[in-house]
Amino acid sequence: MILIDGKEISNQIKSEIANEVRKLREDSGRSPHLAAILVGNDPASETYVFNKEKACKEVGMSSSIYKMPSDITEEKLIETINFINKDEEIDGLIVQLPIPKHISVNKVIESINPRKDVDGFHPV
Repeated sequence: MILIDGKEISNQIKSEIANEVRKLREDSGRSPHLAAILVGNDPASETYVFNKEKACKEVGMSSSIYKMPSDITEEKLIETINFINKDEEIDGLIVQLPIPKHISVNKVIESINPRKDVDGFHPV
């Protein structure tokens, strides 16, 4: 039986990513930047997004969390996504699912710039 040390593998991957981020920073003068949109107060979603922020810091990346109220309109959420899409300092975007039922998941996903879609949900 082979025993896999997940923690060791995770540390190796983080080290490799940190080296790549360092190289990118040296070449471009800035760190990659991940933005996350969190709608509402779901504890599991909050934990997931805050762990993403922590992971970014561990490898030298920048991150931003856009925390929105659960009663945000679909229009306002898409407006925020469009703002992030246009921000050249932000390289990647995740919209944490689930989102409230009054907002179309498809419209939200389709509004994310495919080049910034970290989850790879955009149909392009």
